[in-house]
Amino acid sequence: MTEIQSTIVWERGAAQFIDGKYSRAHSWSFDGGAVVPASSSPHIVPLPFSIESAVDPEEAFVASLSSCHMLWFLSIAAKRGLRVNFYRDVAVGEMGHNEHNKLVISRVRLRPEIHWDGETPADSVIVEMHHDAHAECFIANSVRTKVLTEPILKRTNLG
Repeated sequence: MTEIQSTIVWERGAAQFIDGKYSRAHSWSFDGGAVVPASSSPHIVPLPFSIESAVDPEEAFVASLSSCHMLWFLSIAAKRGLRVNFYRDVAVGEMGHNEHNKLVISRVRLRPEIHWDGETPADSVIVEMHHDAHAECFIANSVRTKVLTEPILKRTNLG
């Protein structure tokens, strides 16, 4: 079995803590050496106890889904002999309440925009490739959140 590891570190510092007035800033470290500044979302915990410029878990969740989908899509395109020049996704997570009235990320909307080298594949082919990428994505297969893929079907080519 493959293990995925990340190290999350937070320190109290001089804050009292029990009064709730402590920084939510922490770091995420990954096996390749990347260290990412992280925090709670300022939408959840107000400033100055959150760090707006840091990545929050909700953003990371949305980015993980988008990144996984993209990597599968690129793999599928390459295997089909379709050359991708550019891929951009402004993914959006939507907060809502589940059946237990708990706040959850209830939907993630992926909006990939792809620029192709040469002729753009038919819309039906692009939609099928996104469907296949979604079906293969480890992250999408790991969550209960409904993940929607809504490709931006532009006729813009670079090349």
